[in-house]
Amino acid sequence: MDKPLIAGTGPVKVTLEKDGNYAWCACGRSDKQPFCDGSHRGTTMKKVKFFPEESAEKWLCMCKRTQTPPFCDGSHSFLTDEERASIDGSKS
Repeated sequence: MDKPLIAGTGPVKVTLEKDGNYAWCACGRSDKQPFCDGSHRGTTMKKVKFFPEESAEKWLCMCKRTQTPPFCDGSHSFLTDEERASIDGSKS
């Protein structure tokens, strides 16, 4: 199974619209972080579709380690120094 790339060491705050159709990037490869641009093709990973029930600002995960996708659960706090350093040049 493929392992997601780390797109950031902390969450990103986004404004979501009620009943919007969103796709969160779970692979870390998207150029449109935190949202999916299809870069997961060719991996075993898939985007995470979600539809907010209310308009609100939310924190979306960028480390791709959350247990509550697409929302941040604080998993970035447990990234190792090596994982944090991997962000530079992680896209290949």
